[in-house]
Amino acid sequence: MSHIKFVTDSAADIPKNSREQLGIQVLPFPIAMGVKEYQDGFDFTPDEFYEMLLAAPKIPTHAQLTPFVFYQCFEAAYREGTTDLIYTSINSKGSATYQNALQARDEFYEEYPDTTNTFRIHILDSHNYTLSYGWAVMEGAKMAQAGSSVEEILSFMQHWIDHVRVIFAPLDLRFAKKSGRVSAAAAFVGDALGLKPIMTFENGDSKILNKVRGEKNVIPALLSLCENSRQKGTPYFVIRGQNQELAHKMEEACAQALGETSTMTYPIGGVIAINAGPNIIGLVYLETSSS
Repeated sequence: MSHIKFVTDSAADIPKNSREQLGIQVLPFPIAMGVKEYQDGFDFTPDEFYEMLLAAPKIPTHAQLTPFVFYQCFEAAYREGTTDLIYTSINSKGSATYQNALQARDEFYEEYPDTTNTFRIHILDSHNYTLSYGWAVMEGAKMAQAGSSVEEILSFMQHWIDHVRVIFAPLDLRFAKKSGRVSAAAAFVGDALGLKPIMTFENGDSKILNKVRGEKNVIPALLSLCENSRQKGTPYFVIRGQNQELAHKMEEACAQALGETSTMTYPIGGVIAINAGPNIIGLVYLETSSS
């Protein structure tokens, strides 16, 4: 009988109650803020972190998850009797975490060569960030609870990862420019003119899709992109940062334009906020090409 374990990292932005209810293990990225180190997603709520981030004299930094962290995770899962471990990773083009997971898997099988058929480690590269892959993990865990096979679960998760789209507007570019990890936002030069970039990730690379003047035009621009490319009837999510009023406006605009209410509105976590800024609005949805 299969015993499937789901693992991801804290940049997946899976809400605390969901990861607890579904038994998902979330490996926290360490965040250094001054002399203190915090565990992303565990030592603070997202809204608490926005206040900490805005008050910090220097932008905090976060480190990748090391091969040692993954090795410990794999070894513990094996000793628990897990038959299949599915780890879904943050975008490999933005972090060495994915490669570190692969390295740890190789090291584990070198140490335990007789387990390759009885303890299978599946590592998926999301090529993306935030709930775009966190949702795949959540749904995979639900499928496992309902008795789906490992093959069915992996097929679903890979399909979602291949066709999900994140579109967002970082409304305060100071953080993206300081961190440099979202390269297209870091290079954006129109903010002095009041322009706001509408962005996405394609094949793991950040890309500017549009530029709009002023915050009032951000929601209509995001909605226009979503209407033109979203597969109707599939889940979609509103991404929010510190501005909850803006998120409510997005919810209302989406419900009116799309004829469907959002599956979830959720706050970005610490790692995402450091790189995109705490003032952000966006959408996650499946593209029509997935049909």
